[in-house]
Amino acid sequence: MAFARTIAVFTITVSFVTFVAFFGRLPTFRNTPIGFLHRLLVIHIPSSLRRLDILVTNGRITNGSSRLGHYLMYEKHPVVLIFFLGLVTASAVLFVPEVWPHLPLLHKLLVLCILPLPHAFTYLSARRNDETYINAKNHDAQMKHYPFDRVLFNPGMVCATCDLLKPPRSKHCSICKTCVARADHHCIWVNNCLGRGNYRWFLYLLLSTAIMLAYGAYLAHMVLSPMVHKEYKEHERWYRYDQGPTADPLSWLVYFDMKLHYFLVYAGIYLEAGGLAAAGVGLLALMTWPLPLGLLGYHVYLIWAGMTTNESSKWADWRDDMADGVVFLGTRREDSLRSSHPHPKQHDSNGSSTSTAPMLRFPPEDEEPPTTWPIESRHILVRTRDGEPPENLPIRIAAFANKDSFKRVWNLSEVENVYDLGFWDNLVEVL
Repeated sequence: MAFARTIAVFTITVSFVTFVAFFGRLPTFRNTPIGFLHRLLVIHIPSSLRRLDILVTNGRITNGSSRLGHYLMYEKHPVVLIFFLGLVTASAVLFVPEVWPHLPLLHKLLVLCILPLPHAFTYLSARRNDETYINAKNHDAQMKHYPFDRVLFNPGMVCATCDLLKPPRSKHCSICKTCVARADHHCIWVNNCLGRGNYRWFLYLLLSTAIMLAYGAYLAHMVLSPMVHKEYKEHERWYRYDQGPTADPLSWLVYFDMKLHYFLVYAGIYLEAGGLAAAGVGLLALMTWPLPLGLLGYHVYLIWAGMTTNESSKWADWRDDMADGVVFLGTRREDSLRSSHPHPKQHDSNGSSTSTAPMLRFPPEDEEPPTTWPIESRHILVRTRDGEPPENLPIRIAAFANKDSFKRVWNLSEVENVYDLGFWDNLVEVL
C-alpha cells in the first residue's frame, strides 16, 4: 500500500510540474501563481543552482545542462516527438491487452477507432507543407491572405534571413529556419512550427489525445472498479480514515486530509488490483488528460479572440506599455483605406486626372497587395518614449494617419483587432 501511495503521489506531482513547465509561460498565466511557479522553476531555481555549481565545479555541470536544454528546446530534432509517441505507444501496448478481455464489443470498436488518432494527427502536424512555410514560390499568395493591421504587423518589413517581405501574421522561426504563415508557435512535441497549413491538425491532436487519455482512464475504472470495491469492503477497517481524538471535524485541513487519504487509498487498491499495466497506465491517463484539454481550451480562447499565440504575446506587450501610459491610438485617413479609395487620384494643373498622389505614399502593390479579407483596420498604435503625444511620426505612419487623431489609450478593448471576425468565422477560417 505504501508503494502504491508513492506511485500515486509521484504521478500527481509529475503532472502538475509538467503543466507548470509547459503552460506557465503563456501570457494568460503571466501574473498568476502558475506564472510565478514557472519563473521559479525555469529561471530562479536554475540561476541559484548555477551559482552553486560555479563555486563547486566552475560551472561544468550547468554548462552541460544548459547545452542539453538549449538543444531540446531550441534546435530542430525529433527527440521529444519520439518520446511523446513512444510514451503513447508503450502505454497502449501495456494497457490494451490487459483490459481487452473484459471489454464489451462496443468499447473494443471504440478503442480501435480512438487509439490511432493521436499518431495520425501528430504526423499531419509534423510534416512539412507549403501552406505553412513561406518561400519564393508561394510568397505572392501568402501576401494576399491577410491585411496589415498597422498595430502588430506593418507593410514593408523584410525578413533579414529569408530576404522576403514579411506577409501579415507571419513570423520567422529560428528553429525551422524559415518564415511561417499565420505563425502560432513552434511546438517541440511535433518538431514543427504550427501555422496556416497545419494548425488545425494540432487542434485535432490535442482533442484526440485528451479523449484517448480520458477514455483510457474510464476503461481502467470500468474494468477495475468491481475488484477495488470488493477489496475495500473486505478490509474496510484497515482503510478507514482516523482523524485523531483532538482533530476538529469541521476544519478544512481535516477535510482535505480525509479526501486525500481516501484518494490515495483507492489509488493504491487500484494499483494492487490492476498492476502497472492496467492501473498504472489508467492512473497516468487520469492525471494527464486535463493537460491537452487545457491547452486546447487556451487555443479555443485564442480563436475566439481572433489571434495566435504569437499575436497574444504582441498584444500583451502593448497592454503593458498602455499601463505605463506611453501608447497613443490614432485613426487612418479615409483616403488611405483601400476599401474606400483603392486608387486615389489627384488633378494636375489642366484639371485632368493623374495617377496616385505621391504625397499619400501608398506602398507598391507587391508590398501590400489587395486581399479578400472582409475588413480593414482603421486604427494605428504608436509608442512614445516620454509619454507625450507623438509629433514626428515615421514616414510610413505619417502617410496614413490623421495626425491630430492620436490620443492616449489605456486599454486594449479600445483597439480593434482586424483579424477578429467573430468566433464562428474565426473557427471556420482556422479549420
